[in-house]
Amino acid sequence: MNTTKVDYITQHMTSKLTNYLYTINIYVPEEEAPQDGFPVLYVLDGSSYFNLVKEAVRLQSRNAPKTGILPAIVIGIGHGDDMRERRFYDFTAPAESYIYPARFKGKGHEKLGGAVDFSRFIEEELKPTIEAQYPVNQAQQALFGHSLGGYFALWQLFHHQSSFQRYLAISPSIWWNEHELVQCASVFLNEHQDMNETLFLSAGELETFMVDDARQMATVLEKIMNVEFYEALNENHASIVPTVMSRAIRFMHKSH
Repeated sequence: MNTTKVDYITQHMTSKLTNYLYTINIYVPEEEAPQDGFPVLYVLDGSSYFNLVKEAVRLQSRNAPKTGILPAIVIGIGHGDDMRERRFYDFTAPAESYIYPARFKGKGHEKLGGAVDFSRFIEEELKPTIEAQYPVNQAQQALFGHSLGGYFALWQLFHHQSSFQRYLAISPSIWWNEHELVQCASVFLNEHQDMNETLFLSAGELETFMVDDARQMATVLEKIMNVEFYEALNENHASIVPTVMSRAIRFMHKSH
């Protein structure tokens, strides 16, 4: 009988803030930790993307001088069987009302607007748990999100920017609720300058309006912070993540 060696740990964590059971996957490099601890990358939609990110870090960090990717802890934050509905709650900001685009054909979601509590879960419950168990460099933390997770990554940047030093937003759903993030960005721009936090923004050439939204957001935010925008040629909303993952992780390790 064949056995497969698992190189990560899975914990199940019930949040007192969101009253939800999350699946937390944790990868820790085999290498000895630096004196200040490992960089750490928190991955939203961990059920979908943890293994992809983990393998990119594990394989490429073996030859860091060439790849630009250092050993890092990877934390996947996953939902259960109700992922499709629950992520719309956790990743969206509270609002007085929600306006859906025509392509939704009138089909909305029962629960929305849980981003505040989800953000608190990460900051007040998950991070302290990880930092108590593993050698984390608290000055080198990154947040990765795709699609609606990318929306949350930007929302987190605009409202709690010091939570992470690097933000990686792939094909973010800037269109959500009548482009409310655009207004958030405008307020953010007026309140900040010369920021230390940095942002990697990417979208696929075939994503039509989403690539335009991401490019415009990058143009706005690069006035106050280091932003790298990358348009992936011939890629769509489903193919974009594996295409740009290595580039995004390299950005996480750059000195800006």
